[in-house]
Amino acid sequence: KEERIVVLETENAALHLKLAEYQVLAGRSTKEVLQLCAARGQQMKLQKSSVVTQLHGAIKKRLKQDLKSLHSFALELSKDFQRQSKTCLYQVLAAVHGIQLQNEAMRMFQIKAFDLEQSLQEVTERYEKEKQKRKALHNSLVELRGNIRVHCRIRPLLPFDDAAGHSVSQDRQRNFSEKVAYAADDETVLVKCIRPGHASVNKSFQFERVYNDLESQDAVFADVAPLLTSLLDGYNVCIMAYGQTGSGKTYTMLGPQLEGNLAFSIKEESELGIIPRATQEVFRLISEKPPGSYWVEVSVVEVYNNEIFDLLAKDSYGKVFGVKRDVVTTREGKSDVPLLTHETVENASEFLHLVKKGLQLRVTHPTLVHAHSSRSHLVVTLTITTVVFGDNFGTLWEDEQTSQRLNKEPSCTFPQKMRDNKSTSSSRPSSPVQLEATEKMKQVKTRLQLVDLAGSECVGMSGVTGAALRETSFINRSLSALADVLGAIAEQRAHVPYRNSKLTHLLQDSVGGDAKLLVMLCISPGQKYLTETMQSLGFGTRARQVQRGQVKKKNFPLPTKAK
Repeated sequence: KEERIVVLETENAALHLKLAEYQVLAGRSTKEVLQLCAARGQQMKLQKSSVVTQLHGAIKKRLKQDLKSLHSFALELSKDFQRQSKTCLYQVLAAVHGIQLQNEAMRMFQIKAFDLEQSLQEVTERYEKEKQKRKALHNSLVELRGNIRVHCRIRPLLPFDDAAGHSVSQDRQRNFSEKVAYAADDETVLVKCIRPGHASVNKSFQFERVYNDLESQDAVFADVAPLLTSLLDGYNVCIMAYGQTGSGKTYTMLGPQLEGNLAFSIKEESELGIIPRATQEVFRLISEKPPGSYWVEVSVVEVYNNEIFDLLAKDSYGKVFGVKRDVVTTREGKSDVPLLTHETVENASEFLHLVKKGLQLRVTHPTLVHAHSSRSHLVVTLTITTVVFGDNFGTLWEDEQTSQRLNKEPSCTFPQKMRDNKSTSSSRPSSPVQLEATEKMKQVKTRLQLVDLAGSECVGMSGVTGAALRETSFINRSLSALADVLGAIAEQRAHVPYRNSKLTHLLQDSVGGDAKLLVMLCISPGQKYLTETMQSLGFGTRARQVQRGQVKKKNFPLPTKAK
């Protein structure tokens, strides 16, 4: 055991030695491993630094290439910009040069335009002068031939121009309200219409004057006023409005209607018709006339159902009511209405007051075409008696001139005894002035007739029945009689059928050539009234062609000078 222990101790010591050797080797190995790790770390660092260097180099190289390409692109861009700048500069210079040339051309055009405007103005002035000369020559020719002057007025489209009261489609109702009549110029009416299932219409009509739908009452009266001067120069004058119902005849002759009543208001002076304007103009002309004494009378009648009614007749209590009168032919061949009431007036206000009284008795009736359709022909007559004195003429004129200067409103003058008798009738044996007529006093009568004819009607369109249908029949017959009379005069027949109607018999003197006659043709522009419009235009065309011979002028006796 001891030997075994010694052996084991010896082996143990040997093992300790080997262990020590191995420990030494392990330390060395650890150092080597650490060295290897350090070397590996350095190697890794070196490898990393080389990759970065390579990447840096690659990036640097790429950047150099990009900078080089960018530099070359910038150079090309700069060169291109310079080229474009030069091109734009050339274009700007060319544009500036072009603008300068255009400005020069514009100046030239302006100069030419100014010259053309001056030439146009001169030509226009010459045209207007020639037009006035032509119009004056035409008027002279009309007077020499005794032709009837025809003016045509086209009213604007109104709310009742649709197909109210008729069961028609919307398309047809829209067509009804389309305009078919136009004023091509101030002397021509153009009618153009194309209707499915009907022949197209394209006709023009010539008249002395044509008014479009925008022209005012002032423009209409401006062409009527010269006739009033003829009235005081010794000519009878008749102004007549003709046309279908609802075409604006009463508006043209009298003015607007307010709830069926006519209002001659000063506030609505621009809307006044021919009758109130003509009255004011007549009294204005009388106030400016040279030495003379004037006595003015007015009568208002209506022709209703071929009967004549005096609208100024009064009963025993002084109340105005319509009285039936008759028309006769005198020995001299003139038409006259016995017992017709003549009211003496001194100014336009009195005249309009009497006319308004008479109009309140005028027969009207609503139809599908017009709410206040006139069912009678209205004839307002203004008779001017010029009294020329002998030796005492100068003194009377001086007195009247003084009284007119004190009175602002134009008025007429007549002998004092006439002022005491304001209402007379044509059946009297002689007027107060006529009773005193001597060698020193002469009378000349001239007459202004203002006629508002009832409108022609199509029964199917107006929808009238009963009494209104009978009225329509009389209206159409009287207008047909008027057309027959004009046709007979135009054809110069031996017999003119004046007595076929009370209307033509009453207007015999005016239509037959004893007065300057102006027909104011009123038409509706809508397609709905195409047939009536063509009929009215045809009537006006035929009326223009009537030659009645020169209208006779009533000569005024020359007064002797005051001593």
